[in-house]
Amino acid sequence: MFDPEEIPQVKKAIKDCAFLDRNLLDSLRKEVQEIKPNVRVIKPRPITTFSLVATDGTNNKLVYDPFYFQLIRVVDSNGRNLCLDTITPTTDTDFLSKKQFDEKGNGKTALGVLMKDLGCETLNDLSPMIPTGKYMRDNPEKISKSWVLTYRDLCEWAVLYEKICYDGFANHTVVVRDGLLRSKIFKYYAKEERALFPIMMDKIKQAIDEAYTTKKIKIFFVGIAKHSQVLSRYSLVMQLEDIFPEGEPRYAKVPANMEKKSLLYHEYLSKNGEEEKESDKKVEVNKYVLGSLYIARFGKKASNPIWPIDLLHYQTASDAEILGYILMDTIDSFPIPHYPSCLQKALAYAEVVDFDLDILQDEVIKSIREILPSDKRKIMDHQVILKDQTLNRQS
Repeated sequence: MFDPEEIPQVKKAIKDCAFLDRNLLDSLRKEVQEIKPNVRVIKPRPITTFSLVATDGTNNKLVYDPFYFQLIRVVDSNGRNLCLDTITPTTDTDFLSKKQFDEKGNGKTALGVLMKDLGCETLNDLSPMIPTGKYMRDNPEKISKSWVLTYRDLCEWAVLYEKICYDGFANHTVVVRDGLLRSKIFKYYAKEERALFPIMMDKIKQAIDEAYTTKKIKIFFVGIAKHSQVLSRYSLVMQLEDIFPEGEPRYAKVPANMEKKSLLYHEYLSKNGEEEKESDKKVEVNKYVLGSLYIARFGKKASNPIWPIDLLHYQTASDAEILGYILMDTIDSFPIPHYPSCLQKALAYAEVVDFDLDILQDEVIKSIREILPSDKRKIMDHQVILKDQTLNRQS
């Protein structure tokens, strides 16, 4: 805590910084003017919307869990479980890789299907953030728990991939991803100049094109986030300059210059899949971004939230149509106003709470009990009694 005598000093320092940096605010106000000519009104259009999300394993709130069990579950906006597994940070990734394939080497899970299509035999082939089984066995003390979160994200991408490329849709559909269409978890093979993320997205594009060619079914793929560095930098000046006037929902494409000045890591800059040149110097094609960044306000009031949205590069010509479909899905949305209902439904279904959490907790306790020596199992029985007594007091 601040010492009471320090508070006036801190306040003065903040005021001095704001005064000295006032030119930055003026500069940002000029920069944001680039958006104004591109602002468009969004008109609602009906369509089927579809979303899926992975259960956030860090929120399981399990007790008596020395193994740090993580539930890997991907649930769609209709409440269907599309992927279900449980792992720990010490799970051998060689064993986990083999689980994705059948005896003939074909994918028997969504992740296995994706690995097969991308030519990956192991999870480390797919993502550099997942350690090899050998490294885990040789260096158990150096293994970070974070690889489990990468595995969860890969499962979510894999289910999206399988749904679009193999299962398909019966009607025109907007697939809404929780997060922008940008990812650094997929491996890039520098010697071969082979980036797995754009290869995967090319296969998704082929499936989308084929669905329209053969069945006349439109499939749009978008990513929406709750936060972005662009909005963190420009949200205040956007309001000062009245970029999105009240009265109608509105959207605009984010100019490349504004995006470049906002992002800390330029690997996440949109390049539209093309090579660019600056001062005759070749700029590397971006391997981690396959979306073009837009901002949209689906409410009619200036105070309504503005969301960052990625559209696939080759679908930007249909931006007014796509955002009209999303707008329709945000009408009367709950509990987050003016945010896609399909995504909120998937998030709600993916939560591990109440009865689901009880089942998971009981199974953890039973599993630990079974591997204990027989004369020590009564310790776990005592823990179960304590847990039940605690729950009864809380209820």
